[in-house]
Amino acid sequence: MTTHRLRTRLGEEDGMVTAFVVIFTLALLAMAGLVFDGGLALSAKVRAIDDAQAAARAGAQAIDIPLYRQSGTITLDSAQAVADAQGFLAAAGEHGTVTVTGETVDVTVTITQPTQILSVVGVDQLTVTGAGSATAEQGP
Repeated sequence: MTTHRLRTRLGEEDGMVTAFVVIFTLALLAMAGLVFDGGLALSAKVRAIDDAQAAARAGAQAIDIPLYRQSGTITLDSAQAVADAQGFLAAAGEHGTVTVTGETVDVTVTITQPTQILSVVGVDQLTVTGAGSATAEQGP
């Protein structure tokens, strides 16, 4: 009689371990995705910042040469600065926005990083942005 009651009680928990294992596996997979895909997103963020800063420096070199020779004043050729920064971004295979304000070139790069593991839980991509700024200055 005791054995029958024990079997009845044990039978009531059939499938509980399976549900726990499934939920635990999904949680573990999501955590692995956060670590792996988070690392990829962090790497893309660093690349976006590096490219934005380099593009801004490329744009800040577009000084108005005739005005500099005439007056000795450093002034950016805005159209050329934008073109140079966009050209740098295109050569790097990135897309971004370039603005020139006075003697300062500001560049923002946006990178969409596809996910490797998080796509299993519905996150197909992560978008990161990086910004850079450079000012045209006269050296010593």
